[in-house]
Amino acid sequence: MSGAIFGIAGSSAGAITGDRRCLGAAVDVCETVNAICIRIELPGVSASQIKIGLNSSKLRIYGEKKKRNPRQRIVSHLCSERSYGHFNRVVSLRWTISVKDATAELVNGMLLINLPKIRDRRGSEFKVPIVETESK
Repeated sequence: MSGAIFGIAGSSAGAITGDRRCLGAAVDVCETVNAICIRIELPGVSASQIKIGLNSSKLRIYGEKKKRNPRQRIVSHLCSERSYGHFNRVVSLRWTISVKDATAELVNGMLLINLPKIRDRRGSEFKVPIVETESK
């Protein structure tokens, strides 16, 4: 991963890493009783330009905001503050989530990711059945 830790690193919400300078994709991570909700600002980016990778310990949002084709009338830009190029953000997940039930929706430049939590089974005791067989 390139870049430093941004946002809420070191807090109970988990670390967010990635190269924010490319696109400036601001990330909010929120926890509800049943899910982890992640909001990412991606203005001017279509769903086809975004990829989401998810496993049990991290969520990766990456893609590329491409420049639109220049108009023939523009001779030169006097000011251009919009960012283009590749973006990559990683959110460390400290919760036990249901990867298969995760959803994502892009609404007016805001990517909304919902990661349902599952009850943590670590530390629980499970009964292992014993089958008795006769020796021959």
